[in-house]
Amino acid sequence: MTQIETGLKRWQSVPFTKVEIDDEFWRPRLEVLKNVTMKACLAQCEDTGRISNFAKAAGLIDGKFEGIYFNDSDVYKVLEGAAYSLMLDRDPILEAETDRIIELIAAAQETDGYLCTYYTLEAPDSKWTDMEKHEMYNGGHLIEAAVAYYEATGKRKLLEVACRMADHYDSLFGPGKRHWVEGHEEIELALVKLYRATHEERYWKLALWLLKERGHGHGIGAIWDKEEWGPAYCQDDVPVRDIEKVTGHAVRAMYLYTAMADVVHASGETAYVDALHRVWAHTVERNMYVTGGIGPSLHNEGFTHDYDLPNETAYCETCAAIAMAFWNHRMNLLFGDGKYADLVEREMYNGALAGISLSGDKFFYVNPLASKGDHHRVEWFGTSCCPTNLARFLPSIGQYAYARTDDGFAVNQFMNSEVEFEVGRGLNVKLKQTTNYPWDGKIKLAVTPERTGKFIIRLRVPGWCRGYKLNIGGEKFLGVEALTEQGYVVLDRNWSEGDVIMLELDMPVEVVRAKAEVKANRGRLAIQRGPIIYCLEKTDNPELTYDACTFSAREGMQVEHHPDLLGGVTVLTGKRGEGKDPGKPCVFIPYYAWDNREPGFMQVWIREADDRGLYLM
Repeated sequence: MTQIETGLKRWQSVPFTKVEIDDEFWRPRLEVLKNVTMKACLAQCEDTGRISNFAKAAGLIDGKFEGIYFNDSDVYKVLEGAAYSLMLDRDPILEAETDRIIELIAAAQETDGYLCTYYTLEAPDSKWTDMEKHEMYNGGHLIEAAVAYYEATGKRKLLEVACRMADHYDSLFGPGKRHWVEGHEEIELALVKLYRATHEERYWKLALWLLKERGHGHGIGAIWDKEEWGPAYCQDDVPVRDIEKVTGHAVRAMYLYTAMADVVHASGETAYVDALHRVWAHTVERNMYVTGGIGPSLHNEGFTHDYDLPNETAYCETCAAIAMAFWNHRMNLLFGDGKYADLVEREMYNGALAGISLSGDKFFYVNPLASKGDHHRVEWFGTSCCPTNLARFLPSIGQYAYARTDDGFAVNQFMNSEVEFEVGRGLNVKLKQTTNYPWDGKIKLAVTPERTGKFIIRLRVPGWCRGYKLNIGGEKFLGVEALTEQGYVVLDRNWSEGDVIMLELDMPVEVVRAKAEVKANRGRLAIQRGPIIYCLEKTDNPELTYDACTFSAREGMQVEHHPDLLGGVTVLTGKRGEGKDPGKPCVFIPYYAWDNREPGFMQVWIREADDRGLYLM
């Protein structure tokens, strides 16, 4: 099949280094991440021995390995987050600490390029014997940190460590060499990043080989020996090109699909396109919560059966929401469809953002959609993949805002920001975006090309938006100059300095109902406004008890912004249906902001009443 037949667009990501964010919603959070979250994660990595493991492996200090065999990865994720944060502010203290840790990592690397402190310290003779032990998973996070730090600072030391390690992998594994199926996917997508940073094609080719290893009986280790998990747990049950449905561990699955999209993008190879479309539809249409959360089960940290979406017992690991953003960003670049950017947005404002407190120092691993008041964020976990994943995901959101296309560029996410593109044959264009999103649907875009030129600007119209207004320079542009294609308004014209686009997205309160197959939500509704999913919390509704509120879909709601509440939120107020004090106010806050005040119940899905106040079954 040709790229046209498969719908490949292969847009190009805009590096986080090119996007400057000055946004009332995101900028304060990024400051908290740099000043609080980053320091908290570094301190925890120090206190738990994660950092000193590198010094021990290097022989700089004595001692045994501390923690779990994949603990190296948490250090790497924090370093990646530090790289993104240094783009906000070249903080010399943070940079010096990062450089200190990089020196330890480099010292711990063995002469052949191998790097995994658990095996160096505890089991040097058992390397590459158990595919569940995260050797390449750790390595993948090292690579991602190395590429980010190089892009942010220009410093190559960690990148050189990553290349030596990847070269070691390539010397052992590949066609005609040893088989390998990494139990926890991550290395595959990281190798594509390394290829893009170094232009060394054998890195993406090794990633492709690793994908091809799956589903052929090569897996050996703890996962494969557990009857209740087996190969499906880590997506090793069928060849990758034959995948039809999402299975197993949610984070591992999302990293796999991200890597599949990356390899297609890097190589133009179309063999995985059909599988990507199939598994995306199966994940989103049958196995995703309204918040963007995925993976309902604690047992396997992943998937069970279609439409199994319980609320109070929902697992919805924070890392899985972040991984969904990774995958859908790649799908957007690959196919140029706004529906994928819609899901990146859903994760940014709901599924992922809920994982961190407003103070920046407490975290959710599990993100239920209902709680009786006993679920709270904590400072750290034994397995602390989620705090460190948040530390690298949130500071990197600038890279999801825009994409370069063959004929111009696309605006994917709305936030106060400035960016510079090269379009066409060497035409530089600056774009300044001004908005009060997500609370307001008005977006202003000032276009400044260095000279008048013809190119296309695509503006995403979110799937939740039922209508919009558009004008350029005070004139409304519809019809030929405002065609909607794959979720974008397509503006094809000659652009000159001083051109201003005004896009206004309708943002009414919307009632959401689940599909009938979702038993947990029959007779219930959820509330959404713009990209934000809302919930009831005890603090705002002190007279209510858990699940005591009913709400009519026909009930209007008052929309009011409270700049001093929960970091500044738009609150929705409606009237209760049948139950305690019918007609009394019920107050909804953004789901991401719950559990930042005193303990109490929380619910996303509310029992639905008809306009007479009766509960609908």
